[in-house]
Amino acid sequence: MAIYSDTISFSTQGNTDVIDITPQIEAKLSKLALRDGFVVIHALGSTGAVTTCEYEPGLVRDLEDIFDRLIPADGYEHNETWGDANGHSHLRASLVGPSITVTFKNKKLRLGTWQQVVFIDFDTHARQREVAVQFVGEQ
Repeated sequence: MAIYSDTISFSTQGNTDVIDITPQIEAKLSKLALRDGFVVIHALGSTGAVTTCEYEPGLVRDLEDIFDRLIPADGYEHNETWGDANGHSHLRASLVGPSITVTFKNKKLRLGTWQQVVFIDFDTHARQREVAVQFVGEQ
C-alpha cells in the first residue's frame, strides 16, 4: 500500500463558482505508480466545498439557484460578528462538505458517465483556491 499527497491550485470567481477539477485529479493519478485504490479530495478553506455532479451549464445554473433559495446571502450572525458578509458562504460550504473519496481501478477514476468531481467556491469574491488530494492504493 502506498500513499501520495499533493495539491491542486486554481482561480475562482466566487459566488457559487463551480470548477471541474476531474482533469487535474486524473493527470496526477496518471503519473503515479498506483493501479487500484482511492483518492480523497479535500477543500482547503471553510467557504469551499467538493462534490460530484454532471458538470454542464444548465446544472451549474441550477446549483447557483438552489443555493440562493436554500441559503440566501443576508441575515447571519457571522456577518455581524466579522463584518465580512459571507456567513451564507460558510453555511453553504458546510452543507455540501469539504471532501469526498473516489475509488480508482486500472489507473482510472471510477466515476459515472456524466459524473465529474467539482469544487464549489461559495465565498463572495474571486480568489486563489487549493484542494488537497491524497491517493492511497496498490501497484
